[in-house]
Amino acid sequence: MKYLSTDNGRALLQQLEQLSTLPRPVLGHVQSLPNQAIDLPHRHPWVQLSYAERGVVTVDTADARYLAPPNLAVWIPPGLEHGVRPGHNTRIRSLYIAADALPARSCRVLDISPLLRELIVAFSHFPVEYDDAGAEGRLVRVLLDRLAAAPSRDLVLPWPRDPRLQPLCRQLAAQPDCALPLGHFSAQLGLSDKTLSRAFKADTGMSFRQWRQRCRLLAALPLLERGERITDVALACGYDSLSAFIAAFRALLGRTPGDYMQQG
Repeated sequence: MKYLSTDNGRALLQQLEQLSTLPRPVLGHVQSLPNQAIDLPHRHPWVQLSYAERGVVTVDTADARYLAPPNLAVWIPPGLEHGVRPGHNTRIRSLYIAADALPARSCRVLDISPLLRELIVAFSHFPVEYDDAGAEGRLVRVLLDRLAAAPSRDLVLPWPRDPRLQPLCRQLAAQPDCALPLGHFSAQLGLSDKTLSRAFKADTGMSFRQWRQRCRLLAALPLLERGERITDVALACGYDSLSAFIAAFRALLGRTPGDYMQQG
């Protein structure tokens, strides 16, 4: 994995601007541009599948934050401004995909099956100009077919557009262990609890409680990937009860934090 400094990131963006088309329908060699994480906002005319073979990848857009541990990946459509941040000890195996190679999709988190994972990893060792008419091209077509069928997951944290809510959400995302109640924030903003709740629901599609729980669970993933104790992760993400953390984690990811760490 390569994580670029701001200066190096700007240099990479200049390279991207010079790349008007992809040399093949899919680009993703281990040393090619897709496998260099850059958090500076940028966009390009092709799909990006932001995937980590190990660790967690975070993709930020103006509308939401998307997290993908190794069994998931973020689908970034052409033209969408975004930044990509890797977690601790992350190994990226991302892809650039020609816009006409797959049906259009909005930005989302996709499920990466064991078969799809192996296809992505195998493809990462193909030359940039692989043999599109031979065995390499056939593997790419299977890879694209599996990506088209991959279901979506809910590891998305929507950002509100309401300027009153934005500082509040940024604070909670930066401090997932914050225990201040809704009433504290509504008083701070000069709003009633009901008004703040309505604004939250209208702007994010989630209640304040749902949004905060999603925020905490997404903050837990990089900590679990680092191998931290589950009890410590629960406390760091604002859960007073380990059982409550396990139940919420299972509801979102379909497995307990212990199962997640073992499978990872």
